Amino acid sequence: MPLLIGLIGLIAPRFVIALLWLMTTWFQGVFATKLWPLLGFIFLPLTLLWYSAVAHWYHGEWNTWRVIILIVAVLADVSSGKSAAR
Repeated sequence: MPLLIGLIGLIAPRFVIALLWLMTTWFQGVFATKLWPLLGFIFLPLTLLWYSAVAHWYHGEWNTWRVIILIVAVLADVSSGKSAAR
């Protein structure tokens, strides 16, 4: 089941964020305010999912691979926004 949610997260990250927000406590304690998840939902959904995954699964410990995946997530979010603007 987590693999299925992960695959849906790559295809429709905003849908997964909405499900996590409504049905779980996934984002509680990750961000100081509700502004950052809201901005992440609007502008960088894959980045928001990966950042919160690192906070939960790896207890917020960042290493080289996790930062590389974060950069890939940011680039994927930014590139999808540019293609949608065209």
